[in-house]
Amino acid sequence: MSQPQAANETESEILYDVSEHIATITLNAPHRMNTISGVMLDQLSKKLLEADNDKDVRCIVLTGAGRAFCAGLDLSQASKGSTGMGSANAAVSVTLDVRTTPPTVMHNLDTPVICALNGGAAGYGMDLALGADIRFMGESGKLAAAFTKRGLLPESGGTWILPRLLGWAKASEVIFSGRTLSAQECLELGLTNHVVPDDEIQSAARDLALEIASNAPLATAAAKRMMRIGLQETFDDHVHHVYLQLLPLMRTEDFAEGITAYMEKREPEFHGK
Repeated sequence: MSQPQAANETESEILYDVSEHIATITLNAPHRMNTISGVMLDQLSKKLLEADNDKDVRCIVLTGAGRAFCAGLDLSQASKGSTGMGSANAAVSVTLDVRTTPPTVMHNLDTPVICALNGGAAGYGMDLALGADIRFMGESGKLAAAFTKRGLLPESGGTWILPRLLGWAKASEVIFSGRTLSAQECLELGLTNHVVPDDEIQSAARDLALEIASNAPLATAAAKRMMRIGLQETFDDHVHHVYLQLLPLMRTEDFAEGITAYMEKREPEFHGK
């Protein structure tokens, strides 16, 4: 696999690589534990959309460089009283288009997203990780819902995602307490799919990404799209919309290949057509 490269200096906080139908997007500010800056926000959204629009990409792995996935918003400028991310002045000086922020962009992607949490995720980083479809955590990993301890609320999807993942009562406990959850607690609650040794996070996430990428990409994208839409529909409406998605899939080359491969007792070779 080729080493991920930054496109230029303005994109150095996000690394991007495509290999074996997998786009790996890496938060690349390890010196500050990948806290989110304005540049990182902008470039992350762009890279997520680039991956989703690339017909060669069938799965996205989101991870971080260094010892943490993301320690939240970059508050270094705010602590100095300037107008950076998280500062008091930012609240009145920055107009945020929530339609283009990473959690909203990620929610609307049709490409599956796996988050490989290398270390801890706090605040915004926790919301970002929860926005992925699937999560891997290392044994020493943590999720810190520290919002209320900083005078904030989960601003990037957490108040929508957590009640759906945990139910109202458990989500209330996590959000209101601002508690830090160990990897094992996250596994027991259902906030992560797998907990693996710290040095196996990347390989474990990639193995699943390769498994996903081996399937028919049009069908996988349609399944994710229908799951997302189904969150807002009645069962009857949803079944109708699924049927409308099924009809064009049955006319694809991938569908024919899937049936042929099954009859011939071999692995299918899908081309997204």
